[in-house]
Amino acid sequence: MLKYQLIANQIESHIYENNLPKGTKLPTVEQFASDYSVSKSTIVKALESLVLKGIVYQVQGSGIFVRKKNRNGYINFNSPHGFTDNLKDNKITSKVLDLQLIKANDEICDYLECSKEDDVYIVKRVRYIDDKIMCYEESYYKQSIITFLNNQIVEGSIFEYIEKAFNIKTSFQDRYFYVISLDKEISKLLGLNVNDPALVAYNQCYSPSGLLFNYSKIIYHYKNTKFYDQSSTIK
Repeated sequence: MLKYQLIANQIESHIYENNLPKGTKLPTVEQFASDYSVSKSTIVKALESLVLKGIVYQVQGSGIFVRKKNRNGYINFNSPHGFTDNLKDNKITSKVLDLQLIKANDEICDYLECSKEDDVYIVKRVRYIDDKIMCYEESYYKQSIITFLNNQIVEGSIFEYIEKAFNIKTSFQDRYFYVISLDKEISKLLGLNVNDPALVAYNQCYSPSGLLFNYSKIIYHYKNTKFYDQSSTIK
């Protein structure tokens, strides 16, 4: 993880751990640079990343302030992180349906940018939020990058495992959305009816160096999932 990302994570943790209210003014760039013993440009990058995440906002000539915390149980449409990181105030659990090492097919090759000779882990899970079904998820990982997965690992946060075991953190992602009518198989897994509507998301996850290491297909339970968009722009 890059230095500015570490600092951004520490500032974000400080905001949430101390439950800083909306409008709380943060230290200046100069003060942060002194506190963390880094250059001002590193602090600027850290703060810009927090602005883009919707954690803080900047008022020209006045400083950096804490932004309103997202509502409990809402998934950030723009977050590149997994559910466990995204929904810290909720209990996120998983039921593992399948874990295999397979050869890539045409769809996997397209989304994971690999060849049919490549070995790929496929993980199928039902994810729960506070014991309610949140989604059905299929995730694919290049074995050449993510060299080992087992059932114990995929029952928890796979992204946390990848960060600790391989020092790979999701820096950005490409996401594609569309709406479907549920078929018999997926409706049963979600506890819904055939032909009920569902939002489908295809996610491609990249490391800070631009390495594509994962793609996932997520089918959301329309009654138990809520989303928000708390993005910002940098001027």
